Amino acid sequence: MFTLARNELYRLFLSPLAWVILALCQLLVAYLFLTHIDYFMQVQGKMSAIPGAPGVTEMIAVPLLSNAATILLLIAPLITMRLIAEERRNNSLPLLLSAPLSIVQIVIGKYLGTLSFFIVLVILISLMPLSLSLGADLDYGVIAAGLLGLVLLVASFTAIGLFISSLTAQPTIAAISTFAFLFLLWIIDWTSNTPMAAETSNIFNWLSLLRHYEPLLQGEVNSSDVAYYLIVIVAFLALTIRRLDAERLN
Repeated sequence: MFTLARNELYRLFLSPLAWVILALCQLLVAYLFLTHIDYFMQVQGKMSAIPGAPGVTEMIAVPLLSNAATILLLIAPLITMRLIAEERRNNSLPLLLSAPLSIVQIVIGKYLGTLSFFIVLVILISLMPLSLSLGADLDYGVIAAGLLGLVLLVASFTAIGLFISSLTAQPTIAAISTFAFLFLLWIIDWTSNTPMAAETSNIFNWLSLLRHYEPLLQGEVNSSDVAYYLIVIVAFLALTIRRLDAERLN
């Protein structure tokens, strides 16, 4: 299983797409980082006269992690689209399923390999807000909670993308479908602003990926939010296992 995960990560870094995504992601995050710093410098004089005014963490680090989540939402489908779909398109999936590995080991191996790539990306992103510690006092608890939320988000993105990739032989279709599904889960709580039954609104709020990420950005680590992401991860990994297990039996 870990050998498969290592090979999956190795294959990713052999792909030009992975390096392009890394570069573009860092470029976008760096631009946003400098933009937040510039805005903070403009309002710093006014903010200093306000008791209990937000500091560097609230005005630079937290918005940056929020923007990073949106960028990762756009990137995740491009990385996960090929996990199973490309194997099926290249007719190598039967060979993989006939390997001396269980379906669980295959799915977990591919999942861990891809998730490792996103963890590298999150580490690179985290270096930017942490670099502010050289000249300002940071609330490390808030930043740690935000980074935990970012890791849980990308872990959920990866599990969902892996499942959708197992449904098709076309990576492009997998990418578009993954993005559409992730975007739906991202904005599904918008219906709470419309006149509808409170029970339905609560369900949509609970399903929202963003709604569970926002408290973590504010430094609030609630067991319900962490449990939500763990449920999403386990559920979609289980669905992927069932999908491939049915294909192996056929």
